[in-house]
Parts: sequence; structure tokens; C-alpha cells
Amino acid sequence: MYIHRKGFGVIAVVLAMIAMIIVAAILSHAPLVVLIPIIIIGVLVGLWSVSFFRVPTGRPVTHVENAVVSAADGEVVAIEEVEEKEYFHDKRIQISVFMSAYDVHVNWFPMDGVVSYVKYHPGKKLFAINPKSSELNERNTVAVRDEQGREVLFRQVAGVMARRIVCDIKEGDKAEVGKEFGMIRFGSRLDFFLPCDSRINVEIGNKIRGQVSVLAYLK
Repeated sequence: MYIHRKGFGVIAVVLAMIAMIIVAAILSHAPLVVLIPIIIIGVLVGLWSVSFFRVPTGRPVTHVENAVVSAADGEVVAIEEVEEKEYFHDKRIQISVFMSAYDVHVNWFPMDGVVSYVKYHPGKKLFAINPKSSELNERNTVAVRDEQGREVLFRQVAGVMARRIVCDIKEGDKAEVGKEFGMIRFGSRLDFFLPCDSRINVEIGNKIRGQVSVLAYLK
């Protein structure tokens, strides 16, 4: 495991603020009954900020024919047939994975192929678990086309606490299952849009791991 490069600045600011609060409490001669909780809370917040930007290493990336592998850690909160209005403009199976503030927030490609579409959208700050967040929140949409011409679209959706979606790819880039393509800061979700004839491999409520868990199999 290591700390993502995008987290260094945030972690430094958080730790500096914690240090300032603790020093201020000490200089004001706060009683131990106040000082000790401040220190404990500060340490916990500091550890959480470091943990949030952790990047796991050594995971066995799932390489299975026709598989769409999860691009994120989290919980499956929706599986439904919807009208995908941005790119496909037809019916697709949507699988939504919610990432809490305690999950790994790095995102990985769910399949091999070529990036056929990338578009960032500014937006609102609804809670990411809200179904409307997929269309109204800050979001970034990516589609990958494999050698057989099959396309899967996945959308990074920022949550109420998120401040920035990171996506380091462009159209024409090579996609490799399990390879990092970006991350989302704080509570957020990833929506996957699959062909309607896909064989779904997860259920609502399942806890899944990016690079490992198979969401579905393409026909």
C-alpha cells in the first residue's frame, strides 16, 4: 500500500490545521479534560485523511474473458435498466457502486480496450447515494470499446463532500483491466452502463473490490 500523489497536499493541510488547533489549546492552558479529547480527535482525523488516499497493492487483478471487473471498492446500491442519455442514447443495465468515506477511492479500468469517450461535467453536490446524483452532480463519463466492438460506459460521480474528480486519460488511450485511470475525493459513486444482454454477477448490497470483483459478463 502507498499514498496517492493527489493526496499529499490535502493531507498536509489537514495535519497543519490539527497541529494549529492542538498548539492553540496548549497555549490557552486548556484543562486536560479538554486537551486530551482534542488530541485524540486530531490524531483520528489525521489517520483518516491518510487512509483515504491509500492505494492498495498486490491485488490479484481478475483477467476473465468477457468479464467487466469493478472499477472501485464499495457497495452495490442499484441494478436497473435505464435510458443512458449522454452517449449510447438507448437502454442499458446500470450498476451503481457507492464508495463511502472509508473505502479506497482510486478507480481502475474495468476491461481491456480503447478509451472511446471522455467527458467531464460540473454539477451539484447531492449525496452520491441519491439516484439523481448520476445526472445532476459533478461527474466524469468514460467509455471503453474492446476488440469485438463492445462498449461499456462508466461514470465517476462526486458526492456532497467531494471537491474534485481526477481522471488522467483521454480518448484513444489504451485501457487495461485493473490499471488506474483516476480517483474521486470523499464519498462518491461509480455507475456502470452495460448492454442489456449482459449476465449480471452481483446483487444489491454486495460489498465488492476494485480490480477483483466481476460485475457482469458481456455476451
